[in-house]
Amino acid sequence: MLLLRRAVRASLPISRGVGDSPDAFIARGVNGFGGVPAMDGVGFFCELIITCKGEPDARTGYFKDIKVIDDAVRGSVLPGLASAIIARPRTHPAAVLGGFMDSLDAKLGRGSLVSVRWNLTPMYNVEVFMPTTSSSAPAFLIRQRFEIAAAHRLHAETLSDEENRAMFGKCNRPSGHGHNYVIEPCVRAEFCESPMTLAMLESLVHRTILEPFDHTFLNIDTPEFDQRVGGVNPSVENIARVFYERLAPQVLAHGHASLESMTVFETEKTSATYPA
Repeated sequence: MLLLRRAVRASLPISRGVGDSPDAFIARGVNGFGGVPAMDGVGFFCELIITCKGEPDARTGYFKDIKVIDDAVRGSVLPGLASAIIARPRTHPAAVLGGFMDSLDAKLGRGSLVSVRWNLTPMYNVEVFMPTTSSSAPAFLIRQRFEIAAAHRLHAETLSDEENRAMFGKCNRPSGHGHNYVIEPCVRAEFCESPMTLAMLESLVHRTILEPFDHTFLNIDTPEFDQRVGGVNPSVENIARVFYERLAPQVLAHGHASLESMTVFETEKTSATYPA
């Protein structure tokens, strides 16, 4: 069994007349990487990540032809998204996507569709899953990225000064150094009368992470990373765990959501996710 992922990109026109026509999205274009159809005037950029599961064919090596995925999404999902953006702008994105899952699964071959992730912005996405059993409730994930600026010094109290310098190098300098950390909580939510929204998540993250940690020297200004009072060394690994543990109870208190994971990017090249 394998997972196959395919990104389908398009610019959704504001015009209801064009948006309601599947032909507008099935037509082949010259820049599939950038999105077909391309932006013409003002519109909405859309990127959908389709995840399917299955076994490759012994003869062809293909599990599923990506053109089949493209045409299924362009014929059954994109026209509806274009209409929903205009007609139902206040609808939860997960509810909009959920309305297309069954028909998309049918077009792709029953049982092969795992999830659809809608990248609404470069920082925010919603992923809807097919139920795994007839009795399981549909679920969705919300991911949003945030940024904090903070200083830290990597220094383990259990090591000597020489050992710390050998282990952490210039990151061990007593005056510390700074990062613009990017954090990405991933929340698993249920479809219900009051599902978790982006506004709710942003409010929780602002209160539990941004306010107490932004523009601080982690080792000195925050008890979680002040080893003089029992805190831990502020490595990106420990930061991911601490932020998860602070946010998880707040998300759970919502009643229909839980924190799936917390990812912290120390730089563009280095990140840690907790739990793994």
